Amino acid sequence: KKPALPERTMTRYPRWKFFLLLAALVVCGLYALPNLYPDAPAIQISHSEAGGEVSDVARQRVLGALDDAGLSHGDGEVVGNSLLVRMGDTEAQLRAKDIAAATLGDNYVVALNLAATTPQWLRAVGASPMNLGLDLRGGVHFLLQVDMDDVVTSRMEAWAGNAKLTLRDAGVRYRSVAVDGTTITATFADQVAADAARAPLRRALDNFAMKPAGDSPEVVLTLNDSALKEMQDYAVDQNRTALNKRVNELGVAEAVVQRQGSDRIVVQLPGIQDASQARRILGRTATLEFRLVDNSVSSARLRTGVAPPGLEFFPFKGQEGRIVALSKSKIATGDQVIDARMGFDQQNGSPEVNVTLDGDGAKRMQRITGKNVGNPMGVLFIETKTDVQKTTDADGNTVDKMVSTTDKYVINVATIQDTLGSRFRITGLDNPAEASELALLLRAGSLAAPVSIVEERTVGPSLGAENIEAGLKSMALGLVLVLIFMVVWYKVFGLVANVALLGNLVIIVGIMSLIPGATLTLPGIAGIVLTVGMAVDANVLIFERVKEDLRRGLKPLQAIEEGYGKAFTTILDANITTLIVAVILFAAGTGSVQGFAVTLFIGILTSMFTSIIGTRAMVEMIYGRGARAPAKLSI
Repeated sequence: KKPALPERTMTRYPRWKFFLLLAALVVCGLYALPNLYPDAPAIQISHSEAGGEVSDVARQRVLGALDDAGLSHGDGEVVGNSLLVRMGDTEAQLRAKDIAAATLGDNYVVALNLAATTPQWLRAVGASPMNLGLDLRGGVHFLLQVDMDDVVTSRMEAWAGNAKLTLRDAGVRYRSVAVDGTTITATFADQVAADAARAPLRRALDNFAMKPAGDSPEVVLTLNDSALKEMQDYAVDQNRTALNKRVNELGVAEAVVQRQGSDRIVVQLPGIQDASQARRILGRTATLEFRLVDNSVSSARLRTGVAPPGLEFFPFKGQEGRIVALSKSKIATGDQVIDARMGFDQQNGSPEVNVTLDGDGAKRMQRITGKNVGNPMGVLFIETKTDVQKTTDADGNTVDKMVSTTDKYVINVATIQDTLGSRFRITGLDNPAEASELALLLRAGSLAAPVSIVEERTVGPSLGAENIEAGLKSMALGLVLVLIFMVVWYKVFGLVANVALLGNLVIIVGIMSLIPGATLTLPGIAGIVLTVGMAVDANVLIFERVKEDLRRGLKPLQAIEEGYGKAFTTILDANITTLIVAVILFAAGTGSVQGFAVTLFIGILTSMFTSIIGTRAMVEMIYGRGARAPAKLSI
C-alpha cells in the first residue's frame, strides 16, 4: 500500500487571475509595440486657410520639385486636411521644407514634423506610439497675452447697447448712454424719467451695482467685481478653446494649449521647428459680427467711403466694387456662437450654415430681429493675420518684426424673414467649401479678445533626442541595479519579482499609449524611473514576511500564503498615500508637473497589480503545482 501524500497547505490560485494577468500583458504589450518604431523626419503641408485642403495639383508640384532636387522622399499621405511627406533624414527634411515653401508660395503653410513608422497591422488595431511632449520631440513654445482692456471695452459696449434696448422697450426716453471704463451712465431729461428707468435697468443689467439716486437726472451702473472676473476668465478660456481647435484643424499633432495665470495662454506645438510658420498658425484668428444693413445710403455716398454717423462701410467678399453699409451696433458676435454646422437648404439644395448662439446672444438676436422683420442683416467677417517681416534695426542688423493686419469684409447679406432666436441659418453662400469653412471659423476661429505673443522658444529635435537618451539611460541603470539586487538577495523569488518588474514597464507603456491625449514628457520619464524603484517595494514586504514566517517554523506553502495575505494591507496603505499625492499634483499642477503625476499614478497601480497578482501567479506555478509540498524555498 502506497503511503498517503502530505496534505497541501496552500490553496490553488484562482484561474481567472491567471487569465487576467495574461490578458493585461498581451493587450498592453500589443499597444506598447509601436514605441519600438522611431518617428521619421517629414514635412507637413497645410492650406493657409482654415479648413482648406491640399490639392492634388499642389501635391504633384511639391513631389516633382523634390524629385528635381534629387531628394529621396515618400509618396505623401493625407493626414486630416494636411499632406505629410516623409524624408530620409533631417538634412533632407530641412532642404525639402525650403523647396516646398518656395514652390507653393503663401497659399500653403509648410512646417517640419515627425511621421510615425508604425506598421499597418498595428495601426489597423488602433495601436500608435505614445505622444511625446515638447521637451522630447522638439517644437515651438509660445506664451500669449490676452488683451483684457479690449475684453472689457467690447463687453461694456454690448451692455450699453442692451441698456438702450431696455429703455426703448420700457418706453423711457433718454438723452445718452455713455461708457467709462466699467461704468455705464444713462442721462435723462428729468428726474421722473431717471426714476422710471431704474427698475428695468436693474433687471436687465443684474451684473451691475446701481448708484443711489442723486440730484442729477441720470442712472449710474458699475460692473461688479465678480462679474468682471467672470468675464475675464471667460475671455481667456474662450481664447484657449478657440486656439486649441484652430491648431488641431491645421493638423498640428499633440498640440498643447493651456491657461497660465489670469490672462496668459501657453501654446506648445511639438514637431514644428519653424517658429515663423507657427506664428502664422497662431496669428490667423477670425471672428464674426452680425449687424443690420442700411440700404438707404446712396451709391454715390458708398463710393466716397465716408460713412454717416452710426454706420460703417465694408466691401463684400467675392463681389468687387460692392460696398455694404452696416450699423455700428452689433446684434451678436462670434464669441457668442456655441455651435455651427454646414448643411443644405431642403428646398433648393444650396449650402447653408446652421448657427446656435448662447443665452445672451439669443436674447439680443430675438429682440432686434423681431423689430426688423423684412430688413436685411449682414455677417461681417474679421480676420487678423500676423506675419513676420525682415527689417533692419538701428545697428544695421536684420531682425524679424511681427506685423499684424486685419481684414474686414461682408460675407453674407440676407433678409430677416422672421424673429430669430438661438438657432438660425446663414444662406447665400457660393459653394459647400465656403459654407464648411465658415462653419469651421465660427466653431473654432472666434476669439473673445485679441492676443499677442510675449514669449517664444524653439526646442530642437536633437535636444529632444538627448533628453530621451538621458532618460532611457537613467531608467536602464536603475532597472539593472534593482534586478541585480533582487536576484542576489531573494534568489528565485527575486527572479520572479524581476520578471514582474519588466511586465510592469510593458503595462505602463501600453496604458500610456492607449490613453487619448496622454503625453510623455521628461518629468514623465522621471515618474517611470521612480516607479521602477517603487515597483519592488511590495515584493520586498511580501518576501520579508515569508522569510519571517519560515523562521517561525511555518511550512513553505503556509509561509507563502501568510506572506501574501497579511502583507496586502500594509502594501495598500503605503500606496494609497502616494496615489493621493499623485492626484493632488495632477489637480494643482500644470504642464510638466501633470506629466510626472500621470506616470506616477499609472505606475503605482500597475506595480501593485504585477507585484501582488503577477508574482503570486508565478510563485504558484513554481511551488504550488506539484503533488508534494516543497521542502524549502529559494528565498
